[in-house]
Amino acid sequence: MEQYYKLHRLKELADDDQEFILALASTFIDEVPSDAKVLKLAVENKNYLLTYQTAHKMKPTVDMFELGILDDIIEVQDWGKFEKKEIDITDKLNIVLDAIDKATNEIIQDFNL
Repeated sequence: MEQYYKLHRLKELADDDQEFILALASTFIDEVPSDAKVLKLAVENKNYLLTYQTAHKMKPTVDMFELGILDDIIEVQDWGKFEKKEIDITDKLNIVLDAIDKATNEIIQDFNL
């Protein structure tokens, strides 16, 4: 089974403190899926500022859990920041949303959340 997130950086940051890792996993579940919904709607509605703000907020968590989509979320963020109206960012957004959905489901299972 493919793993959609990794804990290498998180374990290093937490000094392998399992309670801290669980707390961060819980925070991921509490915040990232709802942020992803906001991001999706922001892009669909061409709300560039909200797209930028939401993607920017999500970047550290996506990076910490090593979802492998940091470059993609940065592209979505920059689309919003620079109001790149001529670019269709849908493919990058879908990559981000798919990775978040898969990682979320896996974290819920792995941490019994």
